[in-house]
Amino acid sequence: MNLSIVVPVFNEEESLPHLEEWIARVMLDHDFSYEVLMVDDGSTDGSWSVIKELRRKNRSVKGIKFRRNYGKAAALNTAFEHVQGDVVITMDADLQDSPDEIPALYDMIVNEKYDIVSGWKKKRHDPLSKTIPSKFFNRVTRIISGIKLNDFNCGLKAYRKEVVKSVEVYGEMHRYIPVMAKWSGFTRIGEKEVQHQERKFGYSKFGAGRLITGFLDLLSITFVGKFGKRPMHFLGTLGTIAFAIGFIILTSLSFYKIFHEGYGMTDRPIFYFGILSLIIGTQLFVTGFLAELVSRNSPNRNYYAVEKKMGVKSQAIEEDVNVDI
Repeated sequence: MNLSIVVPVFNEEESLPHLEEWIARVMLDHDFSYEVLMVDDGSTDGSWSVIKELRRKNRSVKGIKFRRNYGKAAALNTAFEHVQGDVVITMDADLQDSPDEIPALYDMIVNEKYDIVSGWKKKRHDPLSKTIPSKFFNRVTRIISGIKLNDFNCGLKAYRKEVVKSVEVYGEMHRYIPVMAKWSGFTRIGEKEVQHQERKFGYSKFGAGRLITGFLDLLSITFVGKFGKRPMHFLGTLGTIAFAIGFIILTSLSFYKIFHEGYGMTDRPIFYFGILSLIIGTQLFVTGFLAELVSRNSPNRNYYAVEKKMGVKSQAIEEDVNVDI
């Protein structure tokens, strides 16, 4: 199967028939074998009934329904477990993402050998209350992650199947799939300018609060990606530095007190700064030690993303390679 198209759905009953028809037309024009996996994220309207009707008319449409609203990340993660296509496309259900972009995204994955291609809505049909915070968010994410994408928030993305099978999306991490993929070794990340459509039905499901949660999620995924298997290297280092600073300050003040009678050591603010550094340093070191114990006992402590194998029997896909020795 060429393509798996994943569509998270939350109260989009009006747009779904138009989206399915649009996708089917593009797939037919380019002779793609495909599936459309719609995940109903606890919709309170008739979205699931519409999905069932679309399934009756087109067997390429598949559906998953949650009992309640869990969020876009949960919808994507569940869909990724079931996709079968060689290339996986994610897109929103509100018709703001154009299915006409799919063939070009597919070509970049298959022929240009990208692991991920992210859409870039350079010209957006959104109010300033959304575009300005989004630009700030994307800039911060580029700096912290080192990934040169202009639009991390764009729902229209293409992935090699191996990528979505290698990442776990949770919380609000759907914005950071390229970041998680990078930490897993998928470094061929590209970008394509895509057309942004005006919303015709419904309303936006995202508010300003996502900026705060998004930033916290970025810090979390960055820490886990770099130090998830060795938290003591990060927390222990910070703790040791903080403890050393506090120890030097208090030792210096103590010697000064000994050789200068009447010196008011406790009257100086730096004295309390030294005590605070000792306490913080100890806490960071202990936290790093406990995190290391948790990491060592994790069932995934020895999980590493393997790309290819030769002469090794396993359930993974093997590549037959002739090697001249």
